Amino acid sequence: MKRKIIRIDEELCDGCGQCILSCAEGALKLINGKARLVSDVYCDGLGACIGECPTGALTIIEREADAFDEKAVEKHLGRPLEPERAEPLACGCPGTAAMTMNTGDGYDPDDTPGDAVRSTLSHFPVKLQLISPQAPFLKDADLLLMADCCALCCPDLHRRLLRKKAVAMGCPKLDDVNAHIERLADIVRHGGIRSLCVVHMEVPCCSGFIRAAREALKAAGSDIPLSHIMIGRQGEILQEGPVDARTPAAGQILTMLS
Repeated sequence: MKRKIIRIDEELCDGCGQCILSCAEGALKLINGKARLVSDVYCDGLGACIGECPTGALTIIEREADAFDEKAVEKHLGRPLEPERAEPLACGCPGTAAMTMNTGDGYDPDDTPGDAVRSTLSHFPVKLQLISPQAPFLKDADLLLMADCCALCCPDLHRRLLRKKAVAMGCPKLDDVNAHIERLADIVRHGGIRSLCVVHMEVPCCSGFIRAAREALKAAGSDIPLSHIMIGRQGEILQEGPVDARTPAAGQILTMLS
């Protein structure tokens, strides 16, 4: 049958992933740094994802395609579709555009006069799912995969950890960790990072990012150095070093992977 369905211009797609986040049916997936249509039957042709694309890579066309199948979508998602969806904004969010900053270059936080505090964040955005694998700030970067809570618990995060680093943040407990693994694998494949360090809290659920990092490196076929830093609830660094079978926070996860 001929019907309306999404079309993705791979030349324009920069792999930002915003369309994937806005597609309630799970019809889109990031593959090799580009958004792809998983199956015709998952796309309802309404175009909820179009307004989230900052590059104009998405359009609705009419072509021969299998009919939209709501039951197939529910099976694909593993849950019923929500009965109502909020209408998407008509434009992409400017906050998702990649921005490189030079606040950390040549800056010594110990020389800051008085009580002034200066950011050493080198780029924006910082949320993992908002970072394009081709973002320029990833090239030759040492990437911190940081659990959200670390930013609040570690009072001198900028001085001790962020200087001259790239950072990708998320929550290993509340977020879709499989989506994080896919995005991180794409960053490793295409971003040109030279090392990966997992910064996590001492609580057990936070070690899920260690599994995510290991799975992402495995999926990307990469052997870049992988390390971890464990932050205590009051901001102290409890452990740091390479991730291996002796990493205490990863003990339970390594058993799952073996």
